[in-house]
Parts: sequence; C-alpha cells; structure tokens
Amino acid sequence: MKHSSAFLALVEQVRGSICEVSIEKVQGYIDEQRDFKLVDVREQDEVRAGKAKGAQVLGKGIIERDIEKLIPDASTHIVLYCGGGYRSALAAENLQRMGYQHVESMIGGFKAWQQAGYALEFD
Repeated sequence: MKHSSAFLALVEQVRGSICEVSIEKVQGYIDEQRDFKLVDVREQDEVRAGKAKGAQVLGKGIIERDIEKLIPDASTHIVLYCGGGYRSALAAENLQRMGYQHVESMIGGFKAWQQAGYALEFD
C-alpha cells in the first residue's frame, strides 16, 4: 500500500514519542512467557487473513473508546501491531496520552510477523 506523504510525516513525528519494538523482541516476550497484552489494531477484514497467535483484536477505529474495557490497568505492558507498523504507532501515542504507561508498537506489523514465520491463528 502506498501511504500519503502527510500520513507518513505524522507517523514519523509520533515515532519520537513512543517505544517501538522488533518482532523478534515480541517473540522473545512470548518465549519468556512475559506478562503482556498483544493487541492487533487492524480492521476486521484484515484480521480474517490471520493474526499473531494470542493477540486480542481492538481496531484502530475503536481502541481509544474500548481499551479500558479490555485492559483496565494502565500499568499493563501492551504491544500493539497493525499491518505494517504505522497505525499501531499512532495508537500507541494515543494510549500513552490516556495514561497507559508501558505501550510499544511492533515494527513491521503483521506483515513482518507473518514473513518471519511466527505463529498465527485464524478466527
């Protein structure tokens, strides 16, 4: 997908204020059985093609509205991902603004996760 220059500029601006994490590091969290929530912020039609195993789905369009129902504790470690790592970066910034203290955006998103051959599941 070709993104607009304004969208890419917004994402670049946000990247300076959030934590980003590699797919390898997230897989390490899983291997180490760390206590964290993996959240897929893609749209439902994208999720039909699969998601990272164990991920909970809370689309970018509703995450700010519904995050407190899914994850009420603002100190919970949260890793967000989308298709390529852009929307999750924007969502990470908003969750931080809402008081969530340990939010990360997964670099490369679902595309990178899938290409690496990491575990997937289908609803």
